[in-house]
Amino acid sequence: MEIATLDVTQIEPRLKHPTIFQHFDALKGGEDFIIFNDHDPKPLYYQLLGERGQTFTWEYLEQGPEYWRVKIGKLKADEPQETVGELAARDLRKAAKLRALGIDFCCGGKKTVKEAIGEIGLTEEAFNKAMEEEVNNPAAQNLNFSDWDIGFLADYISNVHHQYIRKNGPLIIELAQKVAGRHGAQHPELPPLARGLEQLIADLNSHIAKEDRILFPAIKALATYLTDKSEANRPQAGLTRVIQVMEAEHQQSGDELRTLRKLTGDYVLPPDACNSYTYLFDKIKEFEQDLFMHIHLENNILFPNTLKAEASL
Repeated sequence: MEIATLDVTQIEPRLKHPTIFQHFDALKGGEDFIIFNDHDPKPLYYQLLGERGQTFTWEYLEQGPEYWRVKIGKLKADEPQETVGELAARDLRKAAKLRALGIDFCCGGKKTVKEAIGEIGLTEEAFNKAMEEEVNNPAAQNLNFSDWDIGFLADYISNVHHQYIRKNGPLIIELAQKVAGRHGAQHPELPPLARGLEQLIADLNSHIAKEDRILFPAIKALATYLTDKSEANRPQAGLTRVIQVMEAEHQQSGDELRTLRKLTGDYVLPPDACNSYTYLFDKIKEFEQDLFMHIHLENNILFPNTLKAEASL
């Protein structure tokens, strides 16, 4: 069936968005229309999101340089909207591709897939093709963490990712201070980089200590009770608030990492970079990648599964 097209270029500027909203509001669930414009209508996307919430789909059909065409649809009331966190949790191979596309699935994991690909200007067709290519890549591995026992997953995160921070954090701080002392005069971003790394790693050490001392033992106790059903070992409810605090600290760490990446221009090395300078940037990128997976496993898998388990009590 032919989809109606609204030529926005023919509408008086002050009436453009109100007219588009009228067309959207007139749609029934599952219907859509196309807008035709002479510039990227991204501001409209954010206005729709702010005023209508996650009730629409947004797909670029043409992206300039002269004209833009976007298909806007209205979701059915009962149509499920998968988040990028859920997609990454369901298939780790797709998580790797999301990262390559610049989609944040850990701290930004609660965004819907449609919302995330709309923000980076990717069509659903291109996104689905990219996901399919990654799944069919024989070198890609998919560990199904979602099926792991929550107690076992907590132990895994502690022994793999928490230990990684404890082992590599001091090395990165030492390297950053050394490089800043040697090259800071020529590259003034290096001293604030060293200070930022020291603060980030101090915050993370405090964070993982709380998880290892308070949250993870509670999760393992819950997992044990669900297995043996011993009333003597029945845990107290109340993990929701603790998990909310941990998620807020994850967001803070993600913000700190983004600041450091911006400070260094995405860790691009200058021509005069020595071996220590190069090694520092390699270690920061490795640290960032490990932390990204660490937060993903907690925000998108361990924490939701823990809250479901607690709700079953």
